[in-house]
Amino acid sequence: MTTTSASIDVPRARRQLRWVAIAAAIDFLLLVPLVIASVSDADDVIHVLGPIHGIGFLILLFLTAQGAGEKRWGWWFPAVVFITGGPLGTIVGDLVLRKKLP
Repeated sequence: MTTTSASIDVPRARRQLRWVAIAAAIDFLLLVPLVIASVSDADDVIHVLGPIHGIGFLILLFLTAQGAGEKRWGWWFPAVVFITGGPLGTIVGDLVLRKKLP
């Protein structure tokens, strides 16, 4: 976190983290069948789930960037989410941030 926990609205930060976690869970639930479809060459499934997963990933990036812009956490969080492709980075960031919140 870039600011001290005393200078942020902790309940709002927790709510925002909850929305980030929900978006990550949905993104992960879409990613699993997408990977399975990719391995089994199920092009019809890929054409449907691929864009939905992409939108979920963009929502996840938006939520983490919004929290960073509001100084609830640092810009490292959206960067980790982007680099790891979504859910994995979100889990790591969520665990780190929840430890820092009172």
